[in-house]
Amino acid sequence: MSLGGKISIEIGVHANATKWYNIFATQLNQIQNLTDRIHHAKLHHGHDWHHNESIKQWTYIIDGKVNTCQESAEYDEANKKIIFKLFGGDVAKEYKFINLIFEVSDKENGGANIKWTVDYERLSDQVHPPYGYIEYLYKCTVDFDSHLLKP
Repeated sequence: MSLGGKISIEIGVHANATKWYNIFATQLNQIQNLTDRIHHAKLHHGHDWHHNESIKQWTYIIDGKVNTCQESAEYDEANKKIIFKLFGGDVAKEYKFINLIFEVSDKENGGANIKWTVDYERLSDQVHPPYGYIEYLYKCTVDFDSHLLKP
């Protein structure tokens, strides 16, 4: 049995791809104010929230339980793609790694399509795949889209 895998979800949203990419690429420190699923976020290491070498500390709710982790990100502005690499904290208790891959593209008739992929490797076959992250990402996406529609 494989310990690694990928789980994906695609979500149609109302705001355009540029607004979506920018909220994660330039306003990541603000998203904790846009959903009640994120309890706390802070810059752990580095001088800028939006730099490939920065490390952030997160406290959030997955499957009704408070979790913590650290995160670093890789930004690909040309393709409007960001890979959030989660490690440490509660993530390290069950997973070798979890990567949250965000991709966004404009729809022809307005709005955008968001694709979230959870790429992971479990520490043992006793650990379930991280399906709760898909629900978390879906609910956060809905919360963020409401914010992005405000003038």
